[in-house]
Amino acid sequence: MNNLITKIDQQIASGMNRWSTPAIRISFGIIFIWFGVLKPFNLSPAENLLKATVVWLPFGTPEFWLAVIGWWEVAIGVTFLFSRTTRIAIALLFLQMFGTFMPLVLLPDKTFQNGNIFTPTLEGQYIIKNVMIISAALVLGGKFYRRTS
Repeated sequence: MNNLITKIDQQIASGMNRWSTPAIRISFGIIFIWFGVLKPFNLSPAENLLKATVVWLPFGTPEFWLAVIGWWEVAIGVTFLFSRTTRIAIALLFLQMFGTFMPLVLLPDKTFQNGNIFTPTLEGQYIIKNVMIISAALVLGGKFYRRTS
């Protein structure tokens, strides 16, 4: 009986290993394209937060940056869809993440309830959950490197 359980466990783990990389790439691709394309058309629920974050930049209007960030996210998504461009996608993602976390520092009144870092607002939670995206990208990058070297 113990042998059977071990064999089933190994089969499940093998399937998870086989499908995890494409699952991360494809889901990242879909989500980044979907959420990115909303921004240039002023359909993103994150629009006000994004505009408030970039208003201090020395050139370009918040609307300009909204479009740039949106198309940048589309580029991230498209490059995740193809295994040959995964490294490019990860690089673009990490550059994008720098800006993604800026509201936590620049707009704490919008990202934390009463300024308490332990009680994020919905916007704060939306930003903080990107730690999972970074973690998955690290796993993906590590698996991709092993597979291609």
